[in-house]
Amino acid sequence: MCGAIDLGTNNCRLLVARPTRDGFKIVDAYSRIVRLGEGLGRTGELSPVAMDRSIEALKVCAEKLARRNVGKIRCIATQACRSATNGEDFLGRVKNETGLRFDLITAREEARLAALGCLNLIDREIDICMVVDIGGGSTELSFIDVKELKRREETQKYAPPPIRAWSTMPLGVVTLAENHPEPDERGPWFDTMKAAAREHIDKIEGLEPFREAFEAGRAQIIGTSGTVTSVAGVHLKLPVYQRSRVDGIWLGDADARNAVRHLLNQTPEERAQEPCIGPERADLVLAGCAIFEAVMDAWPAERLRVADRGLREGVLYGLMGRYATKRRRRRSRRGGRPA
Repeated sequence: MCGAIDLGTNNCRLLVARPTRDGFKIVDAYSRIVRLGEGLGRTGELSPVAMDRSIEALKVCAEKLARRNVGKIRCIATQACRSATNGEDFLGRVKNETGLRFDLITAREEARLAALGCLNLIDREIDICMVVDIGGGSTELSFIDVKELKRREETQKYAPPPIRAWSTMPLGVVTLAENHPEPDERGPWFDTMKAAAREHIDKIEGLEPFREAFEAGRAQIIGTSGTVTSVAGVHLKLPVYQRSRVDGIWLGDADARNAVRHLLNQTPEERAQEPCIGPERADLVLAGCAIFEAVMDAWPAERLRVADRGLREGVLYGLMGRYATKRRRRRSRRGGRPA
């Protein structure tokens, strides 16, 4: 079995999976909001309280991995640990206290893994797919060449996504929310957050070649984040969040914006009562929605696909690919398949 841990600015997530003929089967999962990056934009450091919260969550992850006797594990840390002056020291503490060794990945690797985790949701009949990953401390955009992806898949089961362009913005739900505390009058405040996100988007260079595909309806957007899945859950009016109802659905542009307006018209207390939001995310979800709408404004599409998947799944596909390669090599050395 393989295990993947994603330690982000806001969440700590674990997946344990078993390889199958078509990919993998999830046998255990865990997710906890730890807010590792809380206050990071102000101090430049991970706070002792945030680190303690994260350590406790990671101890649960380590226990689950040990109980399942997981053989192949990869743990990744992202924006909070990248930008904090004590990020690497914290990861050393994690290793000492939990036994888990983390890779501090680059923003480029983060974008690649998010795209890899979403490959099954790409419409193979279009030309370009943009994967939007709204995190706690950063947002990544990846543009995938779908024609090249199809060509690669003819000979490779876990084909790496052919990313033709990518960009990262140092803006996520935690950083944007902390920079723009919620007032009583939310309309102008939300527009200000959207403008801050759009300012970053407009600075991205080298994306003009993909405009034609969007204008011709030959492009697709996949949104992978707690923000997008929450918006989808609100749109569906789910009494409790259900991954099976959300992952992979198509969400119309108007439906997404209507769900955002529904949340914008609520008080923080009312948002906390939303089954797909809850009290832990009530103060963050609108910051994510501002980034989400800024992306939709910049890259108009009639609908987008919702992904309750991303970095962890990308890590698992990477592990499974290496697993499959090693199995093929062993079989080759033995002279074919075992009897």
